[in-house]
Amino acid sequence: MNSSKVLLGILGGVAAGAIAGILFAPAKGSKTRQRIMNKGKGYADDLKDKFEDLYQDVADKYKKVVEDTREMISDHQQ
Repeated sequence: MNSSKVLLGILGGVAAGAIAGILFAPAKGSKTRQRIMNKGKGYADDLKDKFEDLYQDVADKYKKVVEDTREMISDHQQ
């Protein structure tokens, strides 16, 4: 199983649990909605950070492959 799928599954489960906990907690509707918005923003920020990290890892690996390929071509031509 792909680690990114596992990560998304875990994040989704945590988000669903947090929202369910907030919805069933005794509080005013406006307070509950504010809590949901705050939690959602936090999870969105975390997901954005994870995506940026993943994107950077892929970009770094791509650059490495390009450099290695150029070196192999250069060595082969000599």
